[in-house]
Amino acid sequence: MFVQKFTFNPVEVNTYLLWDETLECVIVDPGCSNSSEERELKDFIEENKLQPVRLLNTHGHFDHVMGNEFVERTWGLKSEIHQEDVFFIENASASSARFGISMENPPLPGRYIEEGELITFGSTKLQVIFVPGHAPGHVAFYCEDDKILIGGDILFRGSVGRTDLPRGNHEELIAGIKEKLMILDPQIKVYCGHGSETTIGAELEQNPFLR
Repeated sequence: MFVQKFTFNPVEVNTYLLWDETLECVIVDPGCSNSSEERELKDFIEENKLQPVRLLNTHGHFDHVMGNEFVERTWGLKSEIHQEDVFFIENASASSARFGISMENPPLPGRYIEEGELITFGSTKLQVIFVPGHAPGHVAFYCEDDKILIGGDILFRGSVGRTDLPRGNHEELIAGIKEKLMILDPQIKVYCGHGSETTIGAELEQNPFLR
């Protein structure tokens, strides 16, 4: 599986494109906030002859769903998200306004994803891992074959997702990280929702929130 990262919008969200040798791809957390960012994503997809087949959201916070409408309009893909985070989709405009950012509410999701299910595209399988706490419906997407975790805002290099936002729960987040992510292969590369990548092993050794 190949991974391409884009950093979009004033909150600097990492948007990911995942694809394999079939050239089918999924778009994860499109954060496009203007026409320039939309064009950057679209141009990369077209230049690499990729075929978008799914739109995935790790969670529903406004900065991670700003580009959902663009993706649906451009490729006809409805978002897939955990049901617990539909609340944030429905209130994205109000949430973004509190940060001085203007946006419309994204379209409602096309389906809900559940813990343990397999998201497939091309010849690739992603396992859904449910880790609430930063958001009540937060999930990660794990590719065991390629040792890759698309983690959203659960885990960062030397840190964890903030839990002071509405419906956050710090104890739940830390328990989920320890019980579901830290048991994975230490070599797994973690692609975070903001900032740089890390590995499970590095966070086991160095992350002060997990000691």
